[in-house]
Amino acid sequence: MIARPSATASATPRAEEAVLWTDGAARGNPGPAGIGAILKSSSGDVLYSGSAYLGHATNNVAEYKALLLGLAGALEQGVERIEVRADSELLIKQLKGEYRVKSAGLRPLFEQARRLLSRFSSVKLTHIRRELNGEADKLANLGIDQRESAGVGPEDGPHRPC
Repeated sequence: MIARPSATASATPRAEEAVLWTDGAARGNPGPAGIGAILKSSSGDVLYSGSAYLGHATNNVAEYKALLLGLAGALEQGVERIEVRADSELLIKQLKGEYRVKSAGLRPLFEQARRLLSRFSSVKLTHIRRELNGEADKLANLGIDQRESAGVGPEDGPHRPC
């Protein structure tokens, strides 16, 4: 059994423009992995937040899956213009085309992310320092911790929340 993503959508009116903070974490890399995403309006209201346990995965896979979770939440909220903030330099630079996607395991996640990003009218991708990504980091670690509360063991495979 894999822990299902937990997500909350705000009763706040939908925003056309928002900032998405994402983070993926793997304890051991690869190891038990979790993801977190939080979407905020320009005024700071939380429009969406979610976390999930992935199973055994690398940190880079977790970073991409966190992005996919957050982008799906943003689309559900009707966001049209988005800024993605993540502390994964690899993720941001691959999405910007500054780094090639060399890993066969990341290629499908990269392509899925590009497809979702193309559904927004405007996209800004920003690499941030880890210490500025605290809320998404907490959600990613919560995703890993959900493993224990759901009775999920490390032998369980990855969960695809998006």
